[in-house]
Amino acid sequence: MFKGFYTAASGMLTQQRKTEMLTNNVANSNTPGFKEDRASIRTFPELLQKSVEKSLSGATKRSEIGSLATGVYMQEAIPNFVQGDMRDTGLKTDMALIDTDVPGNEDNKKGSIFFNVQNADGDMRYTRNGNFTLNSQGILTASNGYSVLDDNNNPIQLSNDNFTVSDDGVITGSNGETFRLGISYTDNPQMLTKEGDGLYRQEDGMDLDDAYTANGVEFQVKQGYLESSNVDTSKSMTEMMTAYRSFEANQKILQAYDQSMEKAANEIGKI
Repeated sequence: MFKGFYTAASGMLTQQRKTEMLTNNVANSNTPGFKEDRASIRTFPELLQKSVEKSLSGATKRSEIGSLATGVYMQEAIPNFVQGDMRDTGLKTDMALIDTDVPGNEDNKKGSIFFNVQNADGDMRYTRNGNFTLNSQGILTASNGYSVLDDNNNPIQLSNDNFTVSDDGVITGSNGETFRLGISYTDNPQMLTKEGDGLYRQEDGMDLDDAYTANGVEFQVKQGYLESSNVDTSKSMTEMMTAYRSFEANQKILQAYDQSMEKAANEIGKI
């Protein structure tokens, strides 16, 4: 069996998965608060090849030929939590988080802050998408219908959309009602699980820390703005073309192996 057969096949699968990831990035390039994914590609262990020769006297001679790669695989898609540009919408229900100073962990990885939202089952989720609206009951909701929470993890209910939001996240309604947006912080956002619709959750099911009381965390809430996606469309398209060319190259190698195997089975077997 040709060892390179599986090496080329693993390369095709890896580039296919990378292309799917990049396609999703480009498709969400206009989604507020979307964080692009980056591929983490790893190699399988290499094999060390040796040749064994026997002389006429019966002595055995071993010599190294070199290493043989056994393929690659896409280990995971890692979100890039770099903040996107701010876009002025003029809508009072739109809000954006500005990372003034958000420290990371001991590995010098950047931390991140999120709006707190709640799904229909009452579970906490986190998002950077501040494209909010008021539903028929006056509850502030995210674009997917989840309830936006205050700092006590209660839904925010307003009498109308004539409200203001201060830089420190305090919402003041036209009737004098006040709420403070629920905003959470993590020093390692890579540990969050991506759920789709711009939502994240803790892997262990625990809630994130309160951003207002977290040590060293400074941020602002900007009303009438949305955080744009941080996808670099031109870069993503270039990477898609590179992945496609790499897929094609592995495909041709696989075809060459297939032809060699066909000859080995049909022609050499006749001799």
